[in-house]
Amino acid sequence: MLDTRRRAGDRILFEGAQGTLLDVDHGTYPFVTSSNTVAGQAAAGSGVGHGTIGYVLGIAKAYTTRVGEGPFPTEQKNDIGEKLGQRGREFGTVTGRKRRCGWFDAALVRQAVAVNGIDGIALTKLDVLDGFDEIMVCTGYRLDGEALDYLPSGQAAQAGVEPVYETLPGWSETTAGARSWAELPAQAIKYVRRIEELIGAPVAMLSTSPEREDTILVTDPFRD
Repeated sequence: MLDTRRRAGDRILFEGAQGTLLDVDHGTYPFVTSSNTVAGQAAAGSGVGHGTIGYVLGIAKAYTTRVGEGPFPTEQKNDIGEKLGQRGREFGTVTGRKRRCGWFDAALVRQAVAVNGIDGIALTKLDVLDGFDEIMVCTGYRLDGEALDYLPSGQAAQAGVEPVYETLPGWSETTAGARSWAELPAQAIKYVRRIEELIGAPVAMLSTSPEREDTILVTDPFRD
């Protein structure tokens, strides 16, 4: 059916439900799921050729979260983490478990961009960062005095890395409900642009609230 629709020129949307770092091969083993979750699995899992996959849209929050155990270099076990969790309503949709929250980990997202062949990012929940005086972004790690720009594959090394942060100015204005760049505070735009630089991929969509309409569409993945 998929091949028939593809040959007819129809668009096909493949959606993944798990994060890259939960991939059984490329994730933070053993704190992973039981299958591949990277974009290439869409072809293997559905039976279409890998050439069928066109635009790859990665989904990332404007900060970083994790459910369950496993390495989380930028986790904030403090008031900042609580504030992110409460404002972002960070509870597992299936289990109801409270998510661990921390600053945006550009090194992890940069790694996800590479592993998935991501063409653009949908950056969500920008409004959760409203009101922070300063916002931290992890640009890499240090392990035993050595600088790393990626998360190492060994479990012990993953547990031992220390995040290297870059501090960006926050904004006091609200971004909630913004549907154009003109409605965003200047510092919020600078934050998004800096993230693009650090992860090596453009922000194709920017979400500013839980409402579907509150989205700034930069690149439509369904257009030629």
